[in-house]
Amino acid sequence: MTTLLTPTAPISTLADLLDRIGGVSPGRVRIHPPPGTATEADVVAIEASEKRLYELIEGVLVEKPMGFRESLLAVAIVTALQNFVRPRGLGVVSGPDGMMRLFPGLVRIPDVAYISRARLPGGHVPAEAVPSLVPDLAVEVLSESNTSAEMGLKRREYFSAGVRLVWLVNPDTRTAEVFADSEQSTMLTDEQFLDGGTVLPGFQLELKSVFAALDL
Repeated sequence: MTTLLTPTAPISTLADLLDRIGGVSPGRVRIHPPPGTATEADVVAIEASEKRLYELIEGVLVEKPMGFRESLLAVAIVTALQNFVRPRGLGVVSGPDGMMRLFPGLVRIPDVAYISRARLPGGHVPAEAVPSLVPDLAVEVLSESNTSAEMGLKRREYFSAGVRLVWLVNPDTRTAEVFADSEQSTMLTDEQFLDGGTVLPGFQLELKSVFAALDL
């Protein structure tokens, strides 16, 4: 059974808290409910009432940044994956508002995710707003407010939960970093192809075609 690797350093100050959750900007951390007391119900309620997405990390609500450019790239990747996955009946592809419970008390929202049919409970799409799902592939499109520590934490959580492949897509450099485990990666330029590997054998996506979404 997979377990979440929880840091053991005590939290005494706001700086400690921000460091624990990846050095994110204080402006992304919600203080109502107070940090450390938030629940999945708060994630769902805020999304329903305010249309704002928050991830849940150790009882702390951290806003999920998603700008216009990032959404365009996410849509391009979702479309390519969907066109490959759907006709073959391989599973489902979610977009930038697809909330998932990776572990009890940990809700993450990949910008794009592929979940194989075998990982869907009973082979069906869950009805819950925040289902317990671990994607085979998780894609993060980097925003300006994302920190390297934040993305490192998220990668470790993904792989600890059982994610098999992670793509970090950078709109500024027009590159993608591919992780088959939490620490080892390959950097691709827009002249190269994202490859599904053993997760999606036969799938290839030219990065240039993804970043074309940013060009008129």
